Parts: sequence; C-alpha cells; structure tokens
Amino acid sequence: MEGGGGKAAYSYGGHHHHHHDDGKLIKSFSRVEPRRFGLGLVAGFLLVTCAYFSTAKFDAIHIAMISSSSKNAAGIGSPVNASGMEAVLDKDDDKVSSLGPDLGHNASVDGKKKDATFVGDGDKDDDDATVGAVLPPLSSQESGVLEDEELQVQEFSGTNPPNKSSNNGSSPSVVASDPAATLPVLPVEQQIPAAPEAKAPPVEQIPAAPEAKVPPVEQIPATPEAKVHPVEQIPATPEVKQTDPAAARREWKPLCDLTSNRRIDWCELDGDVRVVGANGSVTLVAPPGADERAFRAELWRIKPYPRKPDPNAMNNVGELTVQSLTSPAASAAPACTEWHDVPGLVFSDRGYTGNYFHAFTDVILPLFLTAKQYSGEVLFLVSDFQMWWLGKFLPVFKNLSNYDMIDLGSDPRVHCFRHVQVGLSCHSDFSIDPWRAPNGYSMVDFTRFMRGAYGLPRAAAVPAARRPRLLLIARAHTRRFVNTDDIVRGAERVGFEVVVSEGGHEVAPFAELANTCDAMVGVHGAGLTNMVFLPTGGVVIQVVPLGGLEFVAGYFRGPSKDMGLRYLEYRISPEESTLIDQYPRDHPVFTNPDAVKSHGWNSLKEAYLDKQDVRLDMKRFRPVLKKAIAHLRKNKNN
Repeated sequence: MEGGGGKAAYSYGGHHHHHHDDGKLIKSFSRVEPRRFGLGLVAGFLLVTCAYFSTAKFDAIHIAMISSSSKNAAGIGSPVNASGMEAVLDKDDDKVSSLGPDLGHNASVDGKKKDATFVGDGDKDDDDATVGAVLPPLSSQESGVLEDEELQVQEFSGTNPPNKSSNNGSSPSVVASDPAATLPVLPVEQQIPAAPEAKAPPVEQIPAAPEAKVPPVEQIPATPEAKVHPVEQIPATPEVKQTDPAAARREWKPLCDLTSNRRIDWCELDGDVRVVGANGSVTLVAPPGADERAFRAELWRIKPYPRKPDPNAMNNVGELTVQSLTSPAASAAPACTEWHDVPGLVFSDRGYTGNYFHAFTDVILPLFLTAKQYSGEVLFLVSDFQMWWLGKFLPVFKNLSNYDMIDLGSDPRVHCFRHVQVGLSCHSDFSIDPWRAPNGYSMVDFTRFMRGAYGLPRAAAVPAARRPRLLLIARAHTRRFVNTDDIVRGAERVGFEVVVSEGGHEVAPFAELANTCDAMVGVHGAGLTNMVFLPTGGVVIQVVPLGGLEFVAGYFRGPSKDMGLRYLEYRISPEESTLIDQYPRDHPVFTNPDAVKSHGWNSLKEAYLDKQDVRLDMKRFRPVLKKAIAHLRKNKNN
C-alpha cells in the first residue's frame, strides 16, 4: 500500500479526464498550492522535507509539496557534513625543532660537562643567510611549534593552527561531540507528529480524488525511520559548533608542552593563576561551575631553562610545580596577596648563563622573543635568582619590562595573574625564525633592540671620513692570538684603524666600543657574541682553530648573516696553531682529529680548546682583511 500510494496519485488524472488534461491539472494544482499555504505551514514543511528527502521514491503530490521548501539546505548538507564529525587528536608538527648543535654534541660526548665557551655539535649551512631552523612545527613556538595537542573537528583539520602568542602557539580546539550543542535540535521530534495537520490542506484541494488523501496519511506514519535518521545527523552538524565559539573556548587544553620544542619545556596558564615562590608552584584554580570537559586537574614538573637535553646545564636549574586544581581541591589554593593586571613570565637565570654566549642564547634572546610583544607590560618572575648576573644585563630587563623583577625563591607572597607563561620561547642557538616569532621578529630586530637598550648611536656601518675601524678581540687565556702586534700592523696596512680589547665584566663599556667599530675579528669563542652591538652592514671574521671545529663555527656563522652582517671565516693551518710546538706533525692531533673527539668532549676540549693558541700567518690572512674592507667601502659608496 505504501508503494501503491505513489501510483494512485499518478493514475488519478487518467480515470476522470482525457490524457491531454494531465498537464493542465498539474499546473492548476501548482498554482493553487502556494496560495493555500500560510507562512506557518511552510515552516512546518521545512522539517517534513528532511524526512522525505531520505526516501527513495516521490509521487507527484510529494514533489508539489516539497517544491516550495526545497531551498532549505540544512536537510541536504547535514548528513554529508556529519559523516566526518569524528574527534581526532592532531599533533602540531609545525613546532618541532630541527636537531640543533647542542643536541648533536650531547649525543657525541656521553653527557659529560661542556666547555664554558660553547656547548653543542652540528653546523648550519654556510650559504644560508636567513634563519633556516624550522621546527617541524615548538613553535612553533615552537612548532615546534611547535607544540601541543588539541582536539579538532575533521572539517577544520585542513586549516593551519596559528603559533602560540608566546610563539610556541596554539589554536582553540573544537569538539564535535558537545552534548549541549545538540539541545536546540531536540524540538524536531516534537514537531514531526504535527506534520499530518500540514498535510491535510493539500489533500482537500482535490475534491474529485478522495483516494489521494489516503497515501499521504499512510506515508506520514510510515516515515519514522526517515525521521530518526536526520535527528541522529543534526546533532553532529558543524554549523552548530560554528555558532557557539564560546563552547570551543571552553575545551580543555593541557597546561604544558614537553614534546614540541627540543630545547625547553614550557607552559601557558589562563584564568585564575596563583604563583607561590616559597614552594615553587604555579597553580591554575578552576572557576566556579567548571565541568570536566572545560577543566581538568593536572600536575607537571618544569625546569624553565632552554637546554633540557643537557643534564649538566639542567642540574643547576630549580624545578617548579605547574598544576591545575578542580573545584573540590580549589578551596585549598593559597589566597592571593598580590594582584597583577599584566602577564607574568617565569624563567631561570642559571644553567650556563655564567658564560657570555649562553647568557645571550639561553636567556637574553629568548626573553626578547617572548616579552617584546608586550611593550613593557609584563612582569618577570625569576627562579634561581642571581642578582650579580641580572645586574650585568639590567638595561635589557628594564627595556623589556616596566616592573621590577621578582625573586621567586625569597618572595613569600602569592602573586595572582590572568595569564602566566612558564619557560621562555626559543627557536635555536643564537637565532630567531621570523616565521614563528611574534610580529615577525628577526635577528635584525634583536640587534636593533640591543643597541637601543644600551643607548648605542650607530645603526649602520658606513664609515665617514675616517678609516674603517676593526675590533680585534684579544682572549686572555685559551685560543689567544700570540702575534697580536703583527695582526694590528697587517690590518693597518690594508686600511683599518685597529682597536684591541678583551672586554670585562660590565657589558655596557664593551658594547659602546663595539658599536664604534665597523668590523670584528676573533678566534672562536664567547667574545664574538658582541657582534650584536656592531652596526648593521658590518663585518665579522671568525678564526677557526684546528681540530675539526668547523661545526662550532655555526654558532656565529648563521646568526651573523641573520643580523645583517657580512661573515668571513678563516680556518688556520697546522703551522698557525701552537699545537705544532707540542706535538709532532704526524700526531693524531693533526692527522686524525676524529680519533681525538671519539674519546669524548673532555678529550676534544683539552686538546683543541684549552691547549691551543693561534699565530696567524699574515700573508695568508691578508686577503680576508682585504675582503672585509672592500665590503665596508662598498657600503660607503652605496
């Protein structure tokens, strides 16, 4: 009878009229139907349409009824979109860093203590003038970031989540299985039984065919199966989630990221955040009424220093507890004693920061990358507080924050924030990836910031009437120039004015001296870090000692190019090394450096870093000086 109902509707015109009147009857029916339907009935048919679209066959009366409401796309789009509404765990690979020099070194030296001047293994491409370290974004943010796991609706999985504003970034998660989001569609089941009243008027419009009234009446109760199908599909329709962005923001995201950045573990907390230095805890307290989907209890142990693969560095870094407390336990959270309207950044100043290079690459540069975007409206909370070290770089901290730093270890107060980041954002050693940095920051921006922090006047290396100035970095102990006077005379003959200095504890005096120069030359070591104070367009000459140490040259090779400096590298011959005075020419120190390095870091350090000085062959070195001064004169002409 269900299938016959459709046939009866077609045979109706054939029994009572001539065959050529069929088209006329149908036209008259289509003209009468729109005038008979009120707006209320049309609204009712929107729901009935969803049911009828799922059936395999339609008769003439059904087609006429649906034609006025076929513009509704919801009944068509919902089943298609709902087929993919499966929550997936998507790992942001854009923020995972590439193997950096520090990791390569750790693998080769069996975790032994590193040199105070540099730590690491690996090299950067000599031809790469841009920041090329891409963390298979922390990130991303690292990534990197680079960097967290989040739930996403499959429909949106093709979009690239932005890096965290901290540069190790995240995107809001979207979950299809939101029970609250399905509530608005429940009235569908209540409205479908009312559909028979909507069907009655069109049946009454055909007085000559009472039997045509039967099929619609019989088909309406026969459609529960079709009714169940859309009711199951509609709750998963993504349009419901799009119109409820607040629901997406309520989704829980893990507080910390331990995987996306190979250099550092870091956390971000938003809400009622309480920092207690006395016990080294950072706590996020659940808001009233938070459910399990929007808030979860977590506990993490974090050392906020960016050299986590190196146990020697991390041994000196204090551990912090980062946690979230749900409603039952939230009442035990310490009461706030200090409220702050600005974000808080928590970091450590220990590790290898006693070394000048590591002070920059492990704290100063990451702090710039993380805090610069706040334009001073951010508060620094320092674990492992070392006043002597912080005072050494005080102009940097004062230019990044408008507030006094807080020594967490000795502060008994409970500091409360709306946003806290534990651990600084970083990309790789002495480098910034502008694609992942907030506001597209680069190493050129960093050097500009450092010159501003120390009040240095020269932004560009364009020599005036005077001769270009060369700064020769004279190391006091290891890897010294033993023929400094010869180097000075040779540089002066080429056309340089030469200044010789090693620098001291205070940063500012040496920064001022470096900024007055147009070029810098030195044996590989932390002193070359002062290139950050050179004016843009200057020249850096790195002298690489014997021992297969070309990989360590990468610590300055890539960054100098990224700073807008011209980089020149000079690798000495065995005759220019003082090792020739200590070992015969056929010794493995000369013939097989890899064999020396195979015994570990201490062996390499002792042979090539601690016992080796440099005696430059000026005839061999002079062409490098000529390239440097030619570059500077070209700047002047341009």
